Amino acid sequence: MSEADPVQSVRDDRKTAAIAAQRARVSDDADIVPRFSFARDILRSPHVLQAGAGADQVKVDNPDHTSVFFLDGELHHRRRTQLARYFTPKAIRDRHMLVMERSTAELLGELRASGRERLDLLSFRLACDVAAEVVGLTDSNPRHLATRILNTFNSLDPGDDGKRGGLKNALRSMYHTGRFWWQDIKPAMRARRGQDKEDVLSYMVAEGYSNKAILIECMTYATAGMMTTREFIVMVAWQLFEKAELRAQFLAGDETEQLAILDEILRLDPVATFVYRRPTEDVVCGGDMAKADQLYALDIRQANTDETVTGACPFSIDPERAKRQKIAGSWLSFGDGAHRCPGSQVALHETRIFIDALLRLPGVRLANVPEVTWNERIMGYELHGAFVECDVERNGG
Repeated sequence: MSEADPVQSVRDDRKTAAIAAQRARVSDDADIVPRFSFARDILRSPHVLQAGAGADQVKVDNPDHTSVFFLDGELHHRRRTQLARYFTPKAIRDRHMLVMERSTAELLGELRASGRERLDLLSFRLACDVAAEVVGLTDSNPRHLATRILNTFNSLDPGDDGKRGGLKNALRSMYHTGRFWWQDIKPAMRARRGQDKEDVLSYMVAEGYSNKAILIECMTYATAGMMTTREFIVMVAWQLFEKAELRAQFLAGDETEQLAILDEILRLDPVATFVYRRPTEDVVCGGDMAKADQLYALDIRQANTDETVTGACPFSIDPERAKRQKIAGSWLSFGDGAHRCPGSQVALHETRIFIDALLRLPGVRLANVPEVTWNERIMGYELHGAFVECDVERNGG
């Protein structure tokens, strides 16, 4: 596209900006950071701590009982380094790609047989299969695993106020967490005692992590890998079904070109809206001062569309944008710095493989657009109810 194209300059390809503007909110004591340079610098600074998402209430005096998500400094670096090998390009190519392709073939085989399936359910099953492979939750029924993880995640909602409501929600959370532990995690742990299967759970078992630590880490990795990737896949499909030229570009492109399109779609509609940080000392970020002990809410949407770094037409999809602006393609959609999402490349590749195969089905079409809703707990959008249709495969052909 031409940077000076007046038609492109007024185009807005965002799908969730309106609901985010209506529903997104930050903590009362947080300063919102809309600028890309400030947000990136504070994410990269060694003098800031994780904040938000309950991080301020997490005690890290016993790191073995704390998810790597909530650790900082040397403890975090050491844990991330130990787990990094499960997310490398080699691990994706040699191990995770196999489950991505197998699950995609199975799911799209069901679509070819029925001619109509719900897109968010297909994407959720794919995300669950891949997350289970990375984490090591591979010794129980994958469909039941997906349901149990979703129920466990939803049960963490504080729900009603008052003692009766609090007790009810606590019991519900204990029930679903217990089912996840006994029916999914424990069988996987038994299968890995003395037998390394090159996944996160194998590492934790070999290192003698406590049961509590294993449960927390499995929940963290599984829900992060499933919930956000589900929305990402539906968003990409929605954009490409609507934009014939972009869809043709995606299908004709190589891996690098396809990933650039995915990054650009996610730039405009990142699943995460805010990331919180709290400096431990005054830090210069993007030419300004971030004050010690002040809570900062990094607005990923605004940072990703900051025209001082995106260049012209910040709200339109332009796969050449990151290369032209000399910016990492994912912008801040996966975070940055020490806490950058470890599974970002896994999410991108599983989305790429599934979408590429989906768009090549005979007669494939989007029957209806998804319903856009808002998840208050994670301050992010959800996309439900979109159906994809294709020509039914009969008699094996």
